[in-house]
Amino acid sequence: MGRRHHFHIDHAGHSVSATVQPGHTVQVEVLVDGKETGHATTYDDHPVTVQVELPTDPPTWASVRATPGPGVPRCVFETAAIEPRVMSPRSY
Repeated sequence: MGRRHHFHIDHAGHSVSATVQPGHTVQVEVLVDGKETGHATTYDDHPVTVQVELPTDPPTWASVRATPGPGVPRCVFETAAIEPRVMSPRSY
């Protein structure tokens, strides 16, 4: 099992964070404003998309597309209102 990789983005006044735990079975967890709102499992370097809901009025559906590899994992934030945006890596 490799070390955890953390990613973050702010959108519409809300904090969206993702954690990718690499390995043969990859775990992806997404938090919105500090609360877990989605998670998924994938294998090896296969990308996975996690659907989340932002607590806006009305609620906004968004997704985090996690690509575990090859190389360093990366995450992309997607919603209908904007172009896909790369989430910034965090060192914690």
